[in-house]
Parts: sequence; structure tokens; C-alpha cells
Amino acid sequence: MEDKIWLAELYSMRPEWACCAAASRNMSYAAGVELADLDKLQLVLEPVGQAGLAIAIMLIMGGVALGLRVADFLALKNAPRLFIGGLLTQLVGLPLLTYVVLLLVEVPASVALGMIVVACCPGGAVSNLLTWLGRGDVAYSVTLTTVSSVLAAVLTPTSILFWSNSYAPTAGLLEAVSVHPLAFLLQTTALLLVPLVAGMLLAAWRPGLAARLRRAIAPLGSLLLVAVIVYGVVMFFPPLLPVLPFLVLIAIVHNTLAFVLGGLAGVLLRAPRAIRRALTFEVGIQNSGLALVILLSQLKGLGGAAAIAATWGVWHIVAGGLIVIGLRNFDRWRS
Repeated sequence: MEDKIWLAELYSMRPEWACCAAASRNMSYAAGVELADLDKLQLVLEPVGQAGLAIAIMLIMGGVALGLRVADFLALKNAPRLFIGGLLTQLVGLPLLTYVVLLLVEVPASVALGMIVVACCPGGAVSNLLTWLGRGDVAYSVTLTTVSSVLAAVLTPTSILFWSNSYAPTAGLLEAVSVHPLAFLLQTTALLLVPLVAGMLLAAWRPGLAARLRRAIAPLGSLLLVAVIVYGVVMFFPPLLPVLPFLVLIAIVHNTLAFVLGGLAGVLLRAPRAIRRALTFEVGIQNSGLALVILLSQLKGLGGAAAIAATWGVWHIVAGGLIVIGLRNFDRWRS
């Protein structure tokens, strides 16, 4: 028993919120988590893992800032109406859609929190690649990804607080695990904003040095983030196996709605086909890695929330690839 880390001990102030899932040094696991227990599971990383999360996200945000170029904001000049419409769809439309879905479909509060956090995060860089493969407007995609990532430093934590407190079950869950809104807002904003501002200042002062640093920092941050996520999956995935089909189903439905929202927004904005495709990928591909970092480092590692974010992160790439195949086959058929 001594060589096991029990979450109830780690959260002795609120043992009712700690799940019995634990890992021993030889990687043996307790019984799997049932659906009703998802809200009680908390994934606790060791200090090394927590430091790795903080460093990873600072490197990623710093890499975004170091790589900012005038060309990244091309859509602001060429198609301001389409850019603003797309940005609002991503920053407001997807969280609002998620909130409506949660009002209509009851899921565990921790899973709902994960859906909200993913929806409030900026677009993922993978969307630029998928847009290119799907023959969409890459310049438009890059502009949306860049601007949403820059704004994320302030808007992401604010949006998470607003939508999670607007939905009663997630508001109650955050209160139960003692997440203090002001502390969350300040800590998360600082985590995202400091490296962003530092990177932008360096890029403006020494662009050559910034370009060289970015080539090392961006891959290193991504690699470190992947390592932390893999560590978390290895340590905590087995207890979640019984509820995996449910998590996959929720991720598929939520992500499908995100892709549909992006496509419909393009139609309503009367955007050209290439921009409609780009917007579909921008809204459907979210920075789930950032969502996972925020959940593990700032929101008590709530298991259901972290699990849905990780599942989303895998599925949206699969779904994006399938959409690319469909679009390319459609273009071949038309020609």
C-alpha cells in the first residue's frame, strides 16, 4: 500500500472528489472508473510533470510570437468582413454551440467542462496543413490561427470562466474542487501572456535572432507537450477504459458539430469556396493540447475533462483527414 499514490490522500481536504484510481510503481491499476465516477476523478501529475506543462505552453506561445509576420495578417487587409466573421465564429460561435448542446444533452459535469475548455481554445496549427491539403485558402487559415492564438492569452481564460459558470453543473463542479475564478484568470493569463509579449518584443527588436530561436523553440515546446501528454495517458488511461466508448462518442459528436458550424458560417458569410473550406478546418481543429495543459495545470486535473480533451485531440485530426479525402475526391469528380 505504501508504494501507491492515492488521490484521496493527495486531496485530503476533499476526499469525496478523489477517485480510487491509483498507480503503483509497477504500473498496476485499481478498478476502472464508471461513468458516474468521472466527476470524482482527478489526474495529479508529479511536480516534474507540472513543470513540464508550464514550460511546454510557454515555449509554444513564445514560438507563436517569435514567428509573427506581416503576411500572417493578410486576410485582415484582403477580406476584413470574412476575417471578422470567421473569428467570431471561432471565438464566440463554438463556445455558444457547446453551451446549447450541453443544455440539450446531459453529460457528466467534468466532461462538460472539458468540452467548454476545448471550445474556448484557439485554433490549432494543424488546421493550416489540412486547409492546404483540402485546397482551401491557406492565407486566411494562417491569419485566423495567428490572431486567435494571440488573443487566446486574454480571451481563452475569460471565455472558460464565463461559459463554465453559465452552465450550472460545471459551475458547481469548479466550486466543489475549489477553483477560484480570479486566481484562475490571473494565473492562466500570465502563463499565456508573458511568453507571448516577450516573444513579440524580441521579434520586433531582433527579428533575425527571433527567427533562429523559433526554429528551436516551437518544435521543443511541441515535443515536450507530447511527452507530458503521453506520460499522463500511460499513467491514467487504464482506469478510463470502461468509459472510453462514451468519451469517443461525445468527442465525435462535438467535433462534427464544430466542423459543420465552420462550414455553415462560410456559407452564411457568402465566402468563396476556398475560404469556406479554410473556415471549416479552423473551427473544427482546436488547440486541444492547450486545453489539456489548462485542465491539468489550472483546473485541478479533473479526469473527465482531461480525458475528453485528449480524445478530442486525437479525433479531430482523424476527422480532418477524412474531410480532406472527401474534398479532394469531390474536386476530382467535378473535374
